[in-house]
Amino acid sequence: MRVTGYIDGGARGNPGPAAAGVVLRADDGTILHAGGYFLGRATNNVAEYKGLLHALASAAALGADEIEIVSDSELLVRQLNGQYRVKNAGLRPLFNEAQKLAGRFARFSIRHVRREDNKDADGLVNQAIDARKNVEDAAR
Repeated sequence: MRVTGYIDGGARGNPGPAAAGVVLRADDGTILHAGGYFLGRATNNVAEYKGLLHALASAAALGADEIEIVSDSELLVRQLNGQYRVKNAGLRPLFNEAQKLAGRFARFSIRHVRREDNKDADGLVNQAIDARKNVEDAAR
């Protein structure tokens, strides 16, 4: 099964209250999973990585063997595509975990989109920060 994972992360303040948002869609556009994950105090970049980790774990739990990740974080996308090095020590373990999880899929790709093309995941970030708790399956 192939899925597309739309991910986002954000913090109000940097660092500040943070959350990650994930929407997993089947090829026909059906939402398989949607959730916002409250992270407590974190940076924007940590929140972006947490969104990626949630997407990869959720896709694997659904039985997906192929995944395309769509993110508006240029830093995260370029780090995972090998264009940028991971210089921040706090991001290194998250990057390593992401590579490990991504390696479990028969096919993994990641691409960058503009923020306005990632509104569903962004909305889940804001819902989780506002609620100060996880909002799983929020889109159903």
